[in-house]
Amino acid sequence: MVAFVATFALLVANAAVALGEATVGGSKAACTHFSPSNIPDVSLTATTYFPANARVDISNIFSSINTTDLPAFCRVELKITTNATAGSFAITEVWLPDSWNSRTLTIGNGGFGGGVTNAIVDWGWRAVHLSVVAGKEITAQYYKTAAKKDYYLGCSTGKLKEIQFFPDSFDGVVIGSPANWMSHLQAWSIHMSLNVLPTTSSRFMTPDIWMNVIGPEVMKQCDALDGLTDGIINDPRACSFDPETLTCRPGQNTSTCLTGDQIGALHRIYADYYEANQTYVFGGYYPGGENVYPFGLVGASPFALPADWYRFFVLNDTQFTQEDYNASLIQIAEQINPGQSDAIDPNLTAFATGPRHGKVLHYVGWADQLISPGNSLHYYETVHEFTQANSSLDIDDFYRLFTVPGMNHWLMPFYCCAGGQAANAFGGVSQPVPLSDDPQHNILSAMVRWVEEGVAPSTLVGVKYKNDVKANGVEFTRPMCKYPAMVRFRGGNPNSASSFFCA
Repeated sequence: MVAFVATFALLVANAAVALGEATVGGSKAACTHFSPSNIPDVSLTATTYFPANARVDISNIFSSINTTDLPAFCRVELKITTNATAGSFAITEVWLPDSWNSRTLTIGNGGFGGGVTNAIVDWGWRAVHLSVVAGKEITAQYYKTAAKKDYYLGCSTGKLKEIQFFPDSFDGVVIGSPANWMSHLQAWSIHMSLNVLPTTSSRFMTPDIWMNVIGPEVMKQCDALDGLTDGIINDPRACSFDPETLTCRPGQNTSTCLTGDQIGALHRIYADYYEANQTYVFGGYYPGGENVYPFGLVGASPFALPADWYRFFVLNDTQFTQEDYNASLIQIAEQINPGQSDAIDPNLTAFATGPRHGKVLHYVGWADQLISPGNSLHYYETVHEFTQANSSLDIDDFYRLFTVPGMNHWLMPFYCCAGGQAANAFGGVSQPVPLSDDPQHNILSAMVRWVEEGVAPSTLVGVKYKNDVKANGVEFTRPMCKYPAMVRFRGGNPNSASSFFCA
């Protein structure tokens, strides 16, 4: 039997996460006696009632929650048979608040799950889709009425696939730095690692060199380009970083400078990855994240997921190592497309023009150390081009991309699409709590307002807490601009978002 645990839950939104008055209610008695019926291939495994402000301490290998600030809710745990012949299944949950505002919110996480054929299909799209379908039916049976609006919030392996395959699933989706081009992402990840490894090579750079040699020089050359010297590069595409200024002089301590081989590696790391015949594979790193890059893809140990991708998802070869990588594997992975996980279809017109008139809010950090920000820009621009060439739609009417200066892919231990010297809290999944739940500070609330009131966001405001902990107080706030606009400093208090504008 193939067991697949989906790091995914369907959370029925309450007023704390999506603005709106509660219209329908549940209760402890309703939770205790809840027994859903006539949902094909779905079985109930447990229900647990949590009173308001009860301790909720739940974790798995990808995420966790340990809090006492949730409203009263019923936790419904489900097992969904995804392929009866293969014996594969997905585990999912539905959290049903006593005070419900008639919306559902599907939460997605990142990473891999599975490793055999049917589990890979589950991971690629099926577990999410069947969980969405089951979750909506569970919600309707529990409250005896269907949800009025359905939303999605995720990052990393955020499921763009769902709106491409099933455009009627959601009214609005919020996606952070999506890993939507797996066949290219994993190839690029190994390419990045091989630029510096092995550690005995003349091109390897230690974390100390990245943080204390390269990083300061990047900031020296590019920090002030946006009008403010603050350790944040608002638009790293404007930074033409010249690492040759760090070239070692005769007799210089090599821990304070760069060799020619290291400089060559840096040029490849900061460049887009192309293969034969100028075939575009993936974007590169962008200047500004040097404090985390050696802990991402260019460190002493290879990032584990890319090699596992080829071992278990593409080649079925447990002996594969990243040293076995060659460019031919890109085409092999494209053709196999494990789990149909590549979500690169630029045609979102069915989602945008269907009965739901779906919306996308997409965000990415410029200092992402695991998925090049160039991937987000590339997908957005492919959708933009397709939409303009094949419809009368304006992409701004259904799809908006926001870039976050200085933000990383994660903030350990569990924050996804967060971290870095950045205003990294704005309501995205697994981030520190936003400054406010209003649509200006909470991207989910902005999505709700766009879908339900027709007011689309042109800017958002994120917050950086001291040491990324809200209790420590606010370090600064910054605007997030709708691409292609970028943040500029107008003058005033550099810790206040009001001192910046988008242009």
